[in-house]
Amino acid sequence: MRLMPLAALLISGAVHAAPPADIDDYVAKSMATFEPPGMSLAIVENGQTVLAKGYGVRKLGEKGRADEHTIFPIGSCTKAFTSAALAILVDEGKLEWDDKVAEKLPGFRMYDAYTTSEMTIRDLLVHRSGLGLGAGDLLWLGGTDFTRKQLIERLRYIKPATSFRSGYAYDNVLYIVAGALVEQLSGMSWETFVQKRILKPLGMKDTVVPFDAPLKVANRVAPHARLKGPLRGLGPVEVLANNALDSASVAPAGSIQASAVDIAQWMKTQLARGVMPDGKRLFSEAAANEMWTGQTIEPADGLPPVLNLRASSFNLYALGWSVQDYRGHRVVQHAGAVEGGKAVVFLIPEKNVGIAAFVNSEDGAGRWAVVYHLVDHYLGLPPADWIGDYKKALDQMRQAGLEAIKRLPVESGSGPGANVGPSLPLEKYAGVYADPWYGTVTIKKNGQGSVTGLTIQFDHTPTMHGALEHVRYDTFRTRFTNRQFEDTYLSFALKPDGTIDQVRLAAVSPLADFSYDYQDLLLTPVAGKQ
Repeated sequence: MRLMPLAALLISGAVHAAPPADIDDYVAKSMATFEPPGMSLAIVENGQTVLAKGYGVRKLGEKGRADEHTIFPIGSCTKAFTSAALAILVDEGKLEWDDKVAEKLPGFRMYDAYTTSEMTIRDLLVHRSGLGLGAGDLLWLGGTDFTRKQLIERLRYIKPATSFRSGYAYDNVLYIVAGALVEQLSGMSWETFVQKRILKPLGMKDTVVPFDAPLKVANRVAPHARLKGPLRGLGPVEVLANNALDSASVAPAGSIQASAVDIAQWMKTQLARGVMPDGKRLFSEAAANEMWTGQTIEPADGLPPVLNLRASSFNLYALGWSVQDYRGHRVVQHAGAVEGGKAVVFLIPEKNVGIAAFVNSEDGAGRWAVVYHLVDHYLGLPPADWIGDYKKALDQMRQAGLEAIKRLPVESGSGPGANVGPSLPLEKYAGVYADPWYGTVTIKKNGQGSVTGLTIQFDHTPTMHGALEHVRYDTFRTRFTNRQFEDTYLSFALKPDGTIDQVRLAAVSPLADFSYDYQDLLLTPVAGKQ
């Protein structure tokens, strides 16, 4: 009697179901509703690619169509590649998941000694470090001049929001540390390791890793967003400058761009627990189990009631993956978001099915609608109106944002504080201010394009500059020249002698992404530079 190979055993209980006959029409309807210029969709079932396709255009205003080989940004879906890189090193005996980071990476330090000494490789990957949501993201956001090494050195100045391992708060900066560990232990850069040890064995020929590599690929998408409305996410869809807010330092957390054909290879290997389509192993079954074992309880999604159908009864973060349930079925997934693009990789282990959907726009609801339509199909569940439900949810979110705008501090005209202040002559606000972890911010008088004559420059983020406008009292707001950046309030606190003591910041938009962690900054004047 012939013995079944491992891969066959893994899928022997799976059902066979072709993609729904209406999938192309459903994608078209979703794209018409949410208006991403292009979409990439891949479906794998029982070790086979049953659909790999591109829809729409790569860039608004141009005729180039998206196809199965067009690369899209996958954002934080990259994190699973970083955890897989570490898994390979675990298999090779170069580290263990519970090794202490400080013992493997010289110079690694967090804010307090206990966290520094106790943080393990596993801790880097599961968002329980004690750092606040998105803490430190301004270190890389916007094309920073910090190197990866310099960024890691600055972690020691970021104050934690909670105690170590006490709760969940999503971060990117510790995946940068994870990437540095890959470099330290393998002798090659994170980018080279992923290319040679993961992409090449899987035959992922379209996929690119370095943050600037997509610019050298003809068959790539352009990023798109809505910037001209009262809030980001409102107004017409427009093309963004390629990589305007990207940085090489953050690559291990979110730089990969992949095609439908390639991401199918990745999903097959994940579902086969490390066995590649050619039958060879990328990582061990033990490592595969570790990467899908939940470590940190994620809070409830906070979805609007119209999306209650997708609410989970449990939601755990594993090593680069979220493990949860959907209508009673265990699923493994991760979403991704970058400036101008959204992605999701969604696996249904019990059916041996994987679904990936990417869009070249910040209008990401459409990719979720398509994914859940397919998930219902493969699980044999009654279909829901995902396009209609996501449209209602998006409309509710936008309306809530517009209502929140009405409650923002008055910026001109009438209302409490209107036409009050500032307390000092405008030139007194000029000078160099420093935050312990970010570094310096420079405010100048007689700048161009500002009604106050004040301009601001985030010194380690060359493209992050613009005008300052007075709001009320001693609060100003930015008008960044690059409108891809979320604007921020700056509130100056004065000493009894009338000189500036400190400056606190807060994002202007109530819907600003958590990576704009302005609230974590505490700027103080640099002596002799005021």
